[in-house]
Amino acid sequence: METIRYGKDESQLLELTRPEGRSRGVVVVIHGGFWSSQYDLSLGRPLAASLAKEGWTAANLEYRRVGNGGGWPTTFDDVRNGIDALADVEGLDLSTLITLGHSAGGHLGVWVVGKTKKVKITAAVSQAGVLDLQTAAQDALGGGAVLSLLGDAPIKPADPMTFVPLDVPVHCVHGTDDQVVPLAQSTAYVDKATSAGATAVLHEVPGDHFVLIDPSTPAWSETLKVLDGLER
Repeated sequence: METIRYGKDESQLLELTRPEGRSRGVVVVIHGGFWSSQYDLSLGRPLAASLAKEGWTAANLEYRRVGNGGGWPTTFDDVRNGIDALADVEGLDLSTLITLGHSAGGHLGVWVVGKTKKVKITAAVSQAGVLDLQTAAQDALGGGAVLSLLGDAPIKPADPMTFVPLDVPVHCVHGTDDQVVPLAQSTAYVDKATSAGATAVLHEVPGDHFVLIDPSTPAWSETLKVLDGLER
């Protein structure tokens, strides 16, 4: 594992895990936790290890969160700048560059598409992502986490729904028994995106919010299949 720093704050880093042999592409793992500093990139380490075994280069991204300097626009800037930092890493083939985010990380991984300056994201995979931020705020998901993230800032610039359609595929993997982030968050995004002519696919899997980040589950196996189809 190689640590790459893209800023001076202790949370501005990526953990890069390379596979043995040829890399199939780079997957940026963005952890969830309702954007709170209570949660960190340790949530993404099991996924990064699994991805490397499958032949992917995994970049497990940390960013400033609510409670340690994050919020709008800091958290968003960190995600964009962290992914852009991959352009300066020696020996990386970035022709396939996919964001893979869970929950709040799914939100950030879809939001950032088209906003990087040094690299081009080629696809996004959202695992139970908070993709309809306006509805999430109205429903007080995560105990009002959207308000904590944005403060007095408007929702639209932070909402993935604002930027539909994207010019890259978005795949939404979501547990049918999710009680933390409702399945409707993914269905609303996919419905809007496909109606606008974008490529967006919903993959419903059995289980709750957390089976998606457990490499031993069928939900993770489905996510790996999705990634297989995104390799260039």
